[in-house]
Amino acid sequence: MADPLADGAAPPRRQSVRFLLLYALAAAGGAIAYVPFLTLLLPARMAELAGADDVRWLGYLTFFGALAASAGGLLFGWLSDRTQSRRPWVLAGLVLTIALLLAVPHAQDMATLLALLLAWQLALNMILGPLSAWAGDVVPDAQKGLLGGLLALSPALGAWSGALVTLPGLVSMEQRVTAIALLVAAAILPALLFGRPRAFPELMAVEPRSDIADRVPDDARPAVRMWLARLLVQIAEAALFAYLYFWFRSIDPTMGDHEKARIFSLALTIAVPVALLAGRWADRHGRPFVPLAVAAVLTCAGLIGMALAADPTSAKAAYLVFGIATTAFLSLHSGQTLRVLPRADHRGRDLGIFNLTNTIPSLIMPWLTISLVPGFGFDALFLLLAALAATAVLLLATIPRTA
Repeated sequence: MADPLADGAAPPRRQSVRFLLLYALAAAGGAIAYVPFLTLLLPARMAELAGADDVRWLGYLTFFGALAASAGGLLFGWLSDRTQSRRPWVLAGLVLTIALLLAVPHAQDMATLLALLLAWQLALNMILGPLSAWAGDVVPDAQKGLLGGLLALSPALGAWSGALVTLPGLVSMEQRVTAIALLVAAAILPALLFGRPRAFPELMAVEPRSDIADRVPDDARPAVRMWLARLLVQIAEAALFAYLYFWFRSIDPTMGDHEKARIFSLALTIAVPVALLAGRWADRHGRPFVPLAVAAVLTCAGLIGMALAADPTSAKAAYLVFGIATTAFLSLHSGQTLRVLPRADHRGRDLGIFNLTNTIPSLIMPWLTISLVPGFGFDALFLLLAALAATAVLLLATIPRTA
């Protein structure tokens, strides 16, 4: 491809790397808030309170928590659009999230724990919704690949924080929750206090409705394709996240929990440099959607490899391909989504709609596994998920590069 600057055009203006790093750390603060809490601490507290009724309550927590997260992303994204400010909402959400985290160990019954979880999901999305829109307000298209690569730090830091707060020295629930609260504050506050992004008025420009009324359907098509592609990959990712333990056990009954956790963490860690390199390549060559399509192809390949795996070594290798590809895909997708949203004044609301791709899979995935795994095994599930990933490839490959 020809150099985009060869015709003498001025180089694109860029956001400071300092702000991008602070923003990526703040985005990781969201993962630090929810990964160890939802996967380790909340289930532990639930087991203490629910006893033999833990499976039923886990269903309630998962279902209503997903609804609250969906509503919170839409509500607070829209409110930050209306107020034309992001940081006050993020700060308020941070204070509420930490306060509700600290209250969890003091819940004495499951009804109280459920109420705290719903309020916490709303508070967390008071952070995540406006924070996502803030990047769209200040990061130019020429750096959205780099932004997506940096966002790959979020799942990795979320996983590492889970390992940190479960160290043997932190024995009580209160100590572990306090440790999470401190880590979240340390990750998010620097961007709010010291992040001074350069202003790019063109990113906030809104054409009059009368001028764009006939074009809105065409302008929205890339966003619809991006939404559907993310949903399809997220369904695969959610299924593996929930059932990875059982699949590895079916392949190798002797595999310990530590080894499963190590493979999961390794995939998240390797995905960080992979996503950074892919994002930088996309920015330099002006091909924003190519790395997404390639990552979806590798996701499909990893799932097929998992379906065909007959021994622990091939199973681990196939999962690593899948885990690295999906993590890179989701982080790069978050950056490039900001490119295709049709209106700057609805950016927060529209990202709330994109956030539904994170919660809808939690409602779809159990029915897929119940329908397929008991009768046909994990192989059939993985092949179906591979077909979904292949559909995502087609959706992404047909998005115009100028979208």
